[in-house]
Amino acid sequence: MISVAQITEPRFALAEGPVWDAPRQRLVWVDILEGVVLVGRLENGRLHIESRHHFDSYVGATAVAEDGSILVAETQALTCISPDEARTSIGPIDALGRDDRLNDGVCDAHGRFLVGTLSLAGTHHSQRLLQVGPEGMTVLDDDLGLSNGLAFSPDGAVLYSVDSMPGRVWRRDYDQDTGSTGARGLLIDLPECTPDGLALDASGHLWLAIWGLGEVRCYAPSGELLDTIEVPAPHTSSLAFVGEHLDQLVITTARSELTDAQLAEFPLSGSLFHAEPGCAGLATFPWSGPLVR
Repeated sequence: MISVAQITEPRFALAEGPVWDAPRQRLVWVDILEGVVLVGRLENGRLHIESRHHFDSYVGATAVAEDGSILVAETQALTCISPDEARTSIGPIDALGRDDRLNDGVCDAHGRFLVGTLSLAGTHHSQRLLQVGPEGMTVLDDDLGLSNGLAFSPDGAVLYSVDSMPGRVWRRDYDQDTGSTGARGLLIDLPECTPDGLALDASGHLWLAIWGLGEVRCYAPSGELLDTIEVPAPHTSSLAFVGEHLDQLVITTARSELTDAQLAEFPLSGSLFHAEPGCAGLATFPWSGPLVR
C-alpha cells in the first residue's frame, strides 16, 4: 500500500495544477480560488514556499519555459511572468464564452500550450479544449462538460484528456510535430466519480486524482485499474511526479466545497501531500513562448 505524508499546512482553498520544473528543481502550483501562483522546493520532508504571484482573477494552470518564465492561465487571459517578474498578458480569449474560465493545461513537445475550460454558470455541454501556439489557437474539443487533466504518453503519440462532469478519460493520437490530432476515443468511464488531475509514469500508466473520494488511482494504458492511493482529504485535485529522478509524487487537495463537519473529519484538507509510488514519471515539456496577440 502506498502511503502519503503531509508536506504543507492545510491552507489552500483549491490547490491545483502542480508542475515540476526539473531544471530548477522546484514545484509550481496554483490556488485557483485565491488567484495565486506558488513556487516551492522540497526539503527535509516539507514543501517550502519561495514565492507567490497574486492575480485579480482565478488561476487555473501554469507552464514553465526553458528560461524559467511561468505561463499562467487566468480566468480568460494568458499571462507570462518573466524571471525578473515582469508580466505580459493577452486576453480576453475569443474562444471562451462569457461565463467560462481557463482550467487545467499542459505543453506538448514543441511547447504549444493545451488548456481546457469550465463554466462558472453551470453550462456543462459546450466547454472546450484549446491548443495555443505561435501559429495561433486551435479548438480541439467543443463539447466537454468540464475540461480537466491533460497528459501525454511516454512516446508523445497519445494525448489523454479528462472530462470531469461525465467522469471520462479520453485518448487520441497526437502528432507532436504538427499538433494535429486523431479521433477521440473513450478509455476510462467513471460515471459515479469526478476524475480531476492526471499524470503519466514512464511505463505509460495513468495516475488520476479522484475529486470527492480522496483517491489517486493508477490505471494501465488499457484502462484497467491497478492501484489506489488513499489521501486524507476528500477533494483530491491533482498530482505531479517530482524530484531529481521523478520518482516521487506531490498530490494537491482542496478545502473548498467541504462542510464544517467534513473539515472537522478531514482537517488536512487543503494540504499538499507526498508519496513514493515505486515508479518514475515523465518530465514535463517546457512552454515555447512567446505570447502572440
